[in-house]
Amino acid sequence: MLDGFPKGESPEVVARTEGSARQTMRVMMLGSTGTVGQATLSALLRRGHHVSCFVRPTEDGLLPACFRTPDFALVDFRFGDVKDEKSFKEQGLRGDTFDAIVSCLASRTGAPDDAWAIDYQAHSHVLRAAKNAGLKHMVLLSAICVQKPQLAFQHAKLAFEKELIESGLCYSIVRPTALFKSLSGQIERVRKGKSFLMFGNGAMTACKPISDRDLGNFMVQCLEDESLHYRVLPIGGPGPALTPKQQGEALFALLGRTPRYTHVPVGLLSLIIKTLSILGVLRSSFLAKAELARIGKYYATESMLYFDPDTHQYDADQTPSTGTDHLFAYYKDVIHSGAKVNLGQHAIFKK
Repeated sequence: MLDGFPKGESPEVVARTEGSARQTMRVMMLGSTGTVGQATLSALLRRGHHVSCFVRPTEDGLLPACFRTPDFALVDFRFGDVKDEKSFKEQGLRGDTFDAIVSCLASRTGAPDDAWAIDYQAHSHVLRAAKNAGLKHMVLLSAICVQKPQLAFQHAKLAFEKELIESGLCYSIVRPTALFKSLSGQIERVRKGKSFLMFGNGAMTACKPISDRDLGNFMVQCLEDESLHYRVLPIGGPGPALTPKQQGEALFALLGRTPRYTHVPVGLLSLIIKTLSILGVLRSSFLAKAELARIGKYYATESMLYFDPDTHQYDADQTPSTGTDHLFAYYKDVIHSGAKVNLGQHAIFKK
């Protein structure tokens, strides 16, 4: 089915269904170096699966730093270029037999060239090679924002989703709502005594935030649970949907400070996009910046919730939930530890 969980079916129950008896599998994994990828890899290992990770070779020839711990000692790391189909077949699959492929691979910036090269083309030739090698199932990390596609990376993701659905392979396409990291860009700002930035009144959008750990566990559940096969699966974390203003209120409360907000007009983003697009006629780098501004505007004006095609409205009640991690508990841990959140690719969503 293409619309996630059917109406009338409890999303919380469906998202936690255990399904049939678990079977140890041999899994090929892509995108393991990202935070969701690491969480998914950890979940696969906890469940006893045998995992091979296809990763880019490092300049020093060593494993990426995030994997240099005993936790990943049993992982079979294979090195090559995921954008090169021959490399994936020869250095990745190596003629071995795998039960399934799990992909947390995504473009780093969302810029058009990067999005079509990674979100679509790399996945497309991986799918072709996987089918030829006899793999039966693919679990794909996508994004809930593809429900209302306006941006290059959304169209690229949808193009591959369609290809996967029509491929004949068993598929589980996971469309998560906002990740904790993408909502953490202002922790340091507020901690320094600055105001919380929000577009409009801070209540135009909402999301059901999900942690890397809960999302990783759900990705593995999709591999094991037959009720989540042949499904497109929107998924959020536990608890009610949260607006940006509610996120700001929580930050100030946790820091024991009086709330201070700066309201940014959405029209400002539109002006920036128009200006950069005009400058792009003179220099292509401005076009890339214009696309990043479009991405920022999209996340400032669209909710990360299930979009009901009948009502044309975002619906928190129809947005499935899973897991146990709550955003404000995460905020509390970050604040009390004094740690800085490494936003990585989520830095472009800092408000």
